[in-house]
Amino acid sequence: MASYILAIDQGTTGTTVALVDSKGRLKHSVNNEFQQIYPKPGWVEHHPEEIWASVLEGIREILKDGRCKPTEIAAIGITNQRETTALWDRQTGEPLYNAIVWQCRRTTPICELLKQQGAEPAVKRKTGLVLDPYFSATKFGWLLNNAAGARKKLKQGGVLGGTIDSYLIWKLTDGETHVTDVTNASRTSLMSLRSAKWDKGLLDLFGVPASILPEIVPSSGAMGYTRNVPGLPDGIPIAGVAGDQQAALFGQACFSSGDAKCTYGTGSFILMNTGNKPVSSRAGLLTTVAWQLGGEKLTYALEGGAFICGAAVQWLRDELRFIISAPEIEALAESVDDHGGVEFVPALTGLGAPWWRPEARGTLTGLTRGAHRGHIARATLDAMALQNVDILVAMEKDLGKRMKPLRVDGGAAANNLLMQIQADVLGRKLIRPQMLETTVAGASYLAGLGVGLWQSKQEIKEVWQAEREFAVKMSAKARKGRLESWHGAIKKTLA
Repeated sequence: MASYILAIDQGTTGTTVALVDSKGRLKHSVNNEFQQIYPKPGWVEHHPEEIWASVLEGIREILKDGRCKPTEIAAIGITNQRETTALWDRQTGEPLYNAIVWQCRRTTPICELLKQQGAEPAVKRKTGLVLDPYFSATKFGWLLNNAAGARKKLKQGGVLGGTIDSYLIWKLTDGETHVTDVTNASRTSLMSLRSAKWDKGLLDLFGVPASILPEIVPSSGAMGYTRNVPGLPDGIPIAGVAGDQQAALFGQACFSSGDAKCTYGTGSFILMNTGNKPVSSRAGLLTTVAWQLGGEKLTYALEGGAFICGAAVQWLRDELRFIISAPEIEALAESVDDHGGVEFVPALTGLGAPWWRPEARGTLTGLTRGAHRGHIARATLDAMALQNVDILVAMEKDLGKRMKPLRVDGGAAANNLLMQIQADVLGRKLIRPQMLETTVAGASYLAGLGVGLWQSKQEIKEVWQAEREFAVKMSAKARKGRLESWHGAIKKTLA
């Protein structure tokens, strides 16, 4: 009997392929990294064929040694790095250029020009997003104008484009299916948030032809079938797709309005479920689609993201050589009582929500002769937590209600010190799940619902389990002082 979900978690630095059983348990997972390409300062690219190769290698590894027979796979679920944008040849499938990654800032001048032309209010009203190089629309325009031969192929009807979910579905179906789910479409700045359709006015504004774009479909339900994929039989349904942060929200069973999660990865991303109506932010946050189950209304979310979270630890490891491996940061930070007045604002690729200052650069302030590696390590963990406080406080103001306990996940959520710092500076209890791979969980749950492996969200709630809770230990007075010091450092960064 087909009882496993094959989950593909296509991330920024690598691809995880996992097997999840009918009880929602992670049976096995493998990760394969691929090359990060930095052609110029602030530019970030991936080669789509390397991404596809990492998926195929993951499938091969996950199925070896008889862990699961290919015929036991009921469905495939996909979750992916969002906003990353690719163009490829409709006939051959060959990429026309490297994919432009969500972190890439090359289209900042285009965004600034559109702001000067007064385009931002309409973009935000229609999409829930701000005008920023983070999103896909200006990446599509840049690729069409700069990929060799793209304009000529476009005239001949030979160009397809999309976010990474679309590319993977196209490859898994051997070019038969060109679709994207509504969560990924909502991150392009090209989709109307209310109609869940491509918006002609936005397509014209950004110069993106509708002919290259995928069809927008719900996040759950069969949307394509495997064909000619090495190691897999033809006909396995691709039945669940969501951008990584929306998948994490679903994987954390945040099914009620006010439920929120924070994923600690390369960046940190916070989403709060706001129900079936989009909530416009007055505090610099994004309104986005959380998911759409087949036959149901759209569910929306408020989102705030810090571009640098775990990447700050990687920077200490790789560039400053403070540590040899990322987990060492916890012990180094614990070697001091507190940050000792040192503040690190990790604006290494600009500041995201709620500031939206792409030109901002990182600052390290408050250094004295007594400051040492431990203080900088502690300031780094503090910063990872403090930038989330600004986002969550803004969410509460926008939603008009106090948030429930925050659910946490992602690689850095395994850091107990970081989680305690987050609970203290936020003043809210944190809940960490047993299955930290919540993006994998979300993709699996969506796919399982799509093929009837689970019948309802209530069944998924019963599958989800907590591993540990972090109660608040910091006094309100100490919290106020810590936030004042942090905001002083932010002001210096933006000066």
